Amino acid sequence: MFTEDRQLYIAHCDNGPLYMIGKMANRHGLIAGATGTGKTVTLQVIAESFSQAGVPCFMADMKGDLSGISQAGRMSSFIEKRCPEFGIEEPQFHGCPTRFFDVYGIQGHPLRATISEMGPQLLSRLLGLNETQTGVLNIVFKIADDRGLLLIDMKDLRLMLDYVAKNAREFTTTYGTITSVSVGAIQRALLALEAEGAEQFFGEPAFNVYDFLQTENGRGVMNVLAADRLMLNPKLYSTFLLWLLSELYTQLPEVGDLEMPKLIFFFDEAHMLFKDTSKALVDKIEQVIRLVRSKGVGVYFVTQSPDDIPDAIAGQLGNRILHGLRAYTPKEQKTVKAAAQTFRANPSFNTESTILELGTGEALVSLLDEKGAPCIVERAKILFPLSQIGAITDEQRQDIIRSSRIYGIYDKSFDRESAYEVLVAEQQQAEKRAQKEAEEEAKRKEKEAKEKEKAKKSTKKSTGRKAAEKVVNTTATTFGRQLGKSIFRGLLGGIFK
Repeated sequence: MFTEDRQLYIAHCDNGPLYMIGKMANRHGLIAGATGTGKTVTLQVIAESFSQAGVPCFMADMKGDLSGISQAGRMSSFIEKRCPEFGIEEPQFHGCPTRFFDVYGIQGHPLRATISEMGPQLLSRLLGLNETQTGVLNIVFKIADDRGLLLIDMKDLRLMLDYVAKNAREFTTTYGTITSVSVGAIQRALLALEAEGAEQFFGEPAFNVYDFLQTENGRGVMNVLAADRLMLNPKLYSTFLLWLLSELYTQLPEVGDLEMPKLIFFFDEAHMLFKDTSKALVDKIEQVIRLVRSKGVGVYFVTQSPDDIPDAIAGQLGNRILHGLRAYTPKEQKTVKAAAQTFRANPSFNTESTILELGTGEALVSLLDEKGAPCIVERAKILFPLSQIGAITDEQRQDIIRSSRIYGIYDKSFDRESAYEVLVAEQQQAEKRAQKEAEEEAKRKEKEAKEKEKAKKSTKKSTGRKAAEKVVNTTATTFGRQLGKSIFRGLLGGIFK
């Protein structure tokens, strides 16, 4: 619930309402708790409060439950009981302006990125490449950049890999070692990713993050990503959200600390982002989280346990809401103790033991004050949403999609000239040149063969003439010699006769 003094009423404790201060909302936050303790409802309450304040939000919908934020809620016995407790006389139920998105283009507007926009670092994470293979992928991107070749979709990258592999000897001197083994590993990883349907994510039109920063009738638009199918590939899910966050950081201008943020980005199932992630990439994420604040973006991680978030990043999360945790194992007990120590202690209760006592809808809440310092932790009850709790029907979803202002912009893909088309054209030209050279070589050999045949025939005729002449000459010589002998004998014979 948004108040006139730019504060968001999100929870109620024994000391009264707990407010999130608008200008501190971009200092990021954490919503944590075991399954079934109320994290999704808390996310919905905070998001619709931002919507009332004119701040758009992005959130991933794991089970379809968050789609209800688009519809007005209604009175229930539970809400009726809580109203006096929260100081609310007559709740004004309402839905929020909502846009649905879906990487697969089924339950919302398609969300696409180009291979170039994704970049080699995120793509390497998505493909599960090792350090050597990542190095080769970086070389492939560098060669494409140097040649001005656009990498838009997966066929561009596949053919670019093939091109680099075939000309590895030429590129190795300039760019570094390129092995066929590494290229083959990348190609196999691409095939596996394609088999999971990820090729639908890469292409054009690429998504413009400014379409997240929209309002309707003064209320922030809720951008809801259908993630039930996407969740089946955790790396694709987390890499995709990380790409969106990095795009916001890259494209949005510096604005400093605003009275209200420009966008709130909820990163649900945040543990997937940091699982099996290299130290280099975690450092990059930490940098993006630290700097995106100045772009007017607040990032709120939603996860089951606070220790899912690396310390370097957790230290930046100023607004904290912790639902109940379980402590059945020594590791869980250690997590509870560590979580309790992240709060500014309240002398009224023991933070560590309270974490284990919290019921559904209850939480330990510590928000930043006007100076940016964390307030004393309070045991509180989260407000109820004014929008619908639970999923909407397929018909309602399709109506919202069709009535969206961006309907038709991303729904049809196109394929412009990129690396694939350029390399295929070059290959065809090379084949034509090779064919022409082969034809010319064949003609040359045919000409040479004819000339040799002609020369051979000429030689045979010449040899025949010479043989005939030799026979004639030999015969003539023999005849002359015999005639001479006969005359000589005749003369002598006649003399001596």
